[in-house]
This record gives sequence, C-alpha cells and structure tokens, in this order.
Amino acid sequence: MIPIYPANSLKAAPLQGDVTLTGLTNPPPLSLYIHIPWCVRKCPYCDFNSHEARLEMPESAYVDALIADLEQATPLVWGRKIRSVFFGGGTPSLFSAHAIDRILSHVRMLTPLEYGAEITLEANPGSVDVAHFKGYREAGVNRVSLGIQSFQLPYLRALGRIHDREQALAAAELALNTFEQVNLDVMYGLPEQSLEDALLDAETACALKPAHLSFYHLTLEPNTPFHRTPPPLPDDDTSATMQEDIEACLARHGYQHYETSGFAQPGKQCVHNLNYWTFGDYLGIGAGAHSKLSFHDKIIRQTRHKHPKRYLEAVPQGQAVDQEWQIAREDLAFEFMMNALRLTDGVPANLFQQRTGLPLRQIQQQLAKAQADGLLQTSYEVLAPTLHGQRFLNSLLEQFLP
Repeated sequence: MIPIYPANSLKAAPLQGDVTLTGLTNPPPLSLYIHIPWCVRKCPYCDFNSHEARLEMPESAYVDALIADLEQATPLVWGRKIRSVFFGGGTPSLFSAHAIDRILSHVRMLTPLEYGAEITLEANPGSVDVAHFKGYREAGVNRVSLGIQSFQLPYLRALGRIHDREQALAAAELALNTFEQVNLDVMYGLPEQSLEDALLDAETACALKPAHLSFYHLTLEPNTPFHRTPPPLPDDDTSATMQEDIEACLARHGYQHYETSGFAQPGKQCVHNLNYWTFGDYLGIGAGAHSKLSFHDKIIRQTRHKHPKRYLEAVPQGQAVDQEWQIAREDLAFEFMMNALRLTDGVPANLFQQRTGLPLRQIQQQLAKAQADGLLQTSYEVLAPTLHGQRFLNSLLEQFLP
C-alpha cells in the first residue's frame, strides 16, 4: 500500500524518482453504458443528449446500430467481464421490452457478462405500465431508476415533467413490486420550493422504502431554457438547509449517504455508479455516449456522434466514434479525484496508483494543502473528504487541477 503522508510531512516531502505513468498492471472493472436519446418532452433544466420523439422513433434501426456499435467496440475490451449495464437517456422506457431484450441478448453473446450483473434501466413515471416492466424484467433488467423529481404537482409542472403525483406513486409501487432493486431520483432547490415541501418529498420517498435514493440539487446548466431564463429559486442558505435536513431525514430512515447525491439501504449501493466513482472503466455505446478505457500504457476517452441521425449514419461505416483522445498525464490526478472524492468514505489510498498508473507521491503537495484546509482526512490508508470537504467539494477538487 502507498501511504498518504501526514500533513506536516507532506509539505516538506520531496518528489523522488520518476513520476511518469508507470503502467497499469491490471485493468479496472468494466461497465457498459447504453444511451437511448429520445424522450416525450425535453425538460427545461435538462442538458443531457436527449431529443423529443416528435415522430415515430426508429427503434428497430437504432437497436441494430447499438448492436453493430458494440460489435465494433468489442476488440477494445476483449475478454474483460462486464460487471454492470446501464440504459440511460433520454427515456429508455420509451423502448419496447422486445428492443431491450434484443440488446441484452447481444450483450451476452458479445461480452462475458458477469453472473448476476447489475442491469439498470432508467424510466419515466409517465411512460411505464405493468406490461413494460414485466417485459424488461424478463429481458434481464434487475434494477430500475425512476425519474420522480418531485411528488408535488406545482413543482412537476415547473420542471416540465409529464407525470403527476398519482403517476409517480403508482410507478414507484409497480417498480418495487417488479424489480429486485429500485432507485428514485428526486430533486430539491426547485423553483419557489419551500423547505417544508422539500422535506415532504424526502419523507414521501423514504415511505416507499426503495433500495436506493438519489437527491439532486437543481442546477442551471448552460444551453438550457432554465439557464437562459432562470426561474425564481431558493436562496443559497435555504438550499443548504434543505440539503442538511434531507440528509438527516434519510439517515433517520436507515439510508446511508455514500456518495454526493447517493443514499442507499445497507449493501444496496449502485454498482454501476460506484465503478464510475472509483475510476473504473466503462464502454459507452449509443448516440453521444462516452467511454473511458484503460490499457497498459494509456487511458483513453471516446465520444460517439451526438445526434441520433448522424450516429445512425456513422455506425454502418464503422465510424460510431466521433472523438478519441488520451488522458494527459497531468490531468489524471484531477480526473481520479473528481470521481473518488464524491464518495463520503473515500477510496483506499493504493487505488490511486492502481487506476492511474501514477505514484501517489506525485500529488503530495496537493494532499497536504487539502488536509491543512480541513477538506481532506489525514490518513495513511484512505483518500476521503472531511464533512467540510463534502460540503465544499469544488474547493477540494480545485486543489488537484493541473
């Protein structure tokens, strides 16, 4: 194990030896992300690669493209087991169970999918029913993530959601009765939201007893209607109180706060997201999907063509990848920390070298500064944020910018 030196030692510890990429002796775990880019209506806060399905979706053609994309990408991950699969969007639940079954059948044929692998599908409460969920389960989906956002109609309308409270509750109950694991996405800091209403959403979500809850603070992302015309939002102090009170509420109900926005019943953390946060590898297929893949001497990122029409044109030509680049050595520490420090308990210190190929001593000064500022725990064995570091994560991450 490579230790983290105590803060007073780190400040003066000189760099010794070569700090270039030493090579990755073992590849990290591998996940598969599958992007389905269509939705019924684009929400005004959403900056994801999603497109309103104004006309009939080319479901069959898109599934053909996903399968071809996976076939073309397989040599990059040859022989590596897939530990989790995640259907994201858009709204994947707009696709038929037959389409999801076709995709997963080819995933099993083309890759060594781990036995019992976590297979998640994102769903919108306004686009699911008993038959859909039953078909997804039979296809192999064992985890559903429902985009609830709120259980209160005024906020759902403000967010541009297509469902109401009754549909949200019905979809949650249906999911809980169908799948082994269920996540509910909920947002706070909504337009004109009161502290009492934010807590009411938290209590409602907890009462349903899903295995996993994700609570996100509404942010005004560039190139969205909300960014161009900001709605009236709670002030910073109220939002901070919302966060603290929601976290306390979830803790009372037995949910462990294991990641910035992630809360889980004991042993029910999201395997797919944990792989992201521990700087694991992932292959992304579909329009606009991202990949991060490790090799002995380099780590690369890829993006697929973003627009569905361009993606559908490019895949038959063997050109699904729009851009590919190697992560620069000087960027690796920040990229690792940007993920790992989202975990409230952090990661083992030796994971830094295992996943980046760099010796931990390369970031001695940054670690010392973060510890001195009270943002990072002082430990020989883990890289973990303090509670203060969790609250001011951006300030902590800035310490590791190249």
